[in-house]
Amino acid sequence: MKKISLSGLLIFVVILLSCTNDNYDYLYQNFKGKISPSEQINELGESIILPAQDVNIRFDKNRIFYNGNEGEYTILEDTEEYLSVTATFAENSDEQLLNLKYLKDKKWLLLSNTKDSNKITLMSDDVRLENTLNSFAKVSLSSDISHLSDNQKEMLKILYRVADIMDEIYWLEAYGDKERLMGTTNNSTLKALFGINYGPWERLNNDKAFSESYGEKPDGANFYPADMSKEEFENFDNDNKASLYTIIQRDAEGKLSSLWYHEAFSEKINKASALIKEAALLAEDEGFKHYLNLRAEALLTDDYYESDVAWMKMKDNDIDFVVGPIENYEDKLFNYKAAHESFLLIKDWDWSNKLARLAGFLPMLQKELPVPPKYKRETPGTNSDLNVYDAVYYAGDCNAGSKTIAINLPNDPAVRSAYGSRKLQLKNSIRYKFEKILVPISNVLITESQRKYIDFDAFFENTMFHEVAHGLGLDYTIDGKSTVREALKETYSSIEEGKADILGLYIVSKLNEMGELGEKDLMTNYVTFMAGIFRSVRFGAASAHGKANMIRFYYFQEAGAFSRDEQSGTYSVNFEKMKEAMQNLTRDIISLQGDGDYEKAKLLIEEKGFIREDLQNDLNRLNELSIPVDIVFEQGPEVLGL
Repeated sequence: MKKISLSGLLIFVVILLSCTNDNYDYLYQNFKGKISPSEQINELGESIILPAQDVNIRFDKNRIFYNGNEGEYTILEDTEEYLSVTATFAENSDEQLLNLKYLKDKKWLLLSNTKDSNKITLMSDDVRLENTLNSFAKVSLSSDISHLSDNQKEMLKILYRVADIMDEIYWLEAYGDKERLMGTTNNSTLKALFGINYGPWERLNNDKAFSESYGEKPDGANFYPADMSKEEFENFDNDNKASLYTIIQRDAEGKLSSLWYHEAFSEKINKASALIKEAALLAEDEGFKHYLNLRAEALLTDDYYESDVAWMKMKDNDIDFVVGPIENYEDKLFNYKAAHESFLLIKDWDWSNKLARLAGFLPMLQKELPVPPKYKRETPGTNSDLNVYDAVYYAGDCNAGSKTIAINLPNDPAVRSAYGSRKLQLKNSIRYKFEKILVPISNVLITESQRKYIDFDAFFENTMFHEVAHGLGLDYTIDGKSTVREALKETYSSIEEGKADILGLYIVSKLNEMGELGEKDLMTNYVTFMAGIFRSVRFGAASAHGKANMIRFYYFQEAGAFSRDEQSGTYSVNFEKMKEAMQNLTRDIISLQGDGDYEKAKLLIEEKGFIREDLQNDLNRLNELSIPVDIVFEQGPEVLGL
């Protein structure tokens, strides 16, 4: 028998209740949990990071089994609400006593630290799956379409069908055969989670498999052969291998081959293209009609430049339709491959007109960036515009796991340099996340005296200017040798999202100084921004957004931008120090991008791009209160009333 290792501040308080009484049959199953990563000082005085550790408990009527250790347990107290248990593990006459409480209503095991108030929550597989599914707040995606003509409504029906095809293609990119995966289980809860995550890996839990039988998620998703190494790819002699729009497969001889998307998914792409052309016949706005026709052709050629330009030139359309391979977050191996997705949107003209004038400030904001001149010599396009929409359909990449609440496109640096970019704020989705998630989180983790600063308008502004910030800074390194995306490789998405987050707050501060945001207390933006970090990092640090939030959180912490009250476990913002840290982090990230410093970007993510123990313990409090981690949609033509 192995000796249990009790390390760091967290002593494994492991217990399992046990009794010969058959009334406890419902407890005789496996329970699982995790001890989050923690930071410790070794004997040399060096800071080291202890990795996350899985906790597994199994028990029968007389014995408890904990991570390979066997012991005895005794039930101390049995009430309507809980069971209190102690367990003893003996080794070499050295007894170790551990304590646990089983919550009957939630069916959780709480392992309580004997030295402080930290707890580890363990659940059986079935309960864990139910809790995971219930952690998504279900909301309806709809909008007022009474102003749309009959032709526009018929066009919407067709575009829904196109979006569904993008969803089918994304399944193939993210996982593979959807129907085969669904056939591996009869558990309806697990099938629902497969649908939310587009595969058997939990996106908001560092892509951990729902069952060990599914294995680890490949970093390259299904864009590359699962057995392909980075070295093999680098040695693969093919001009198109790093294209956004190719998939890498093995040929009959087992060698790597590169296929354009329109070749790899030809049947689905041809059908989608034909439907888009059919929808274009019903379009009443000429700009939208032109875009749809060009986008239909782009799907057939994987050349999206002209359709991106046409999309930028649209100004008067009531309906918007983002469709095709767009973002490269799914490819965590190289960040090369774009994944298929689709948004179907209804324009909110009142809000859009309020925001339209802000696009004219982009060139000035670029010049005002707190970096040396060489890092801001690019000029953002002056045709960039800000618009607000109600989202009525998400499909593919944008619908996987955490739901996007704003869009900044196109991604093509050539289009952005010449025409700028469009920032689309999805107002109904933003409000849902604010009401269902941010406000409840703030009531737990923001100090009571600052909760009055949690404000929807501030949340909306922070989200909007995050997208504006993507259009500022640099698309190319200052030496002109490559794009920033190429130079930073797989670190690009995390660094770029970090830039957009912090630069967005900087832009809000600048516009407020100029009086462009009306009478407001900027503290609402800062405190709401802080609460927004907690909302985002609950997704874990596996995604680019998660790593970006972690980097910023620990940068702020080191700068004293916030403080944590040990007694209440709540956080308060120091306005002046956060403002200074915001400017410094903006400078650091833009400089890193301009230098194309891959090694520095990689080190920054390694040092700060994960959730440490203290923060994880605070986030665990949110989970115990059943605050939703994200939203999931009821959506489709029927929900919209079509």
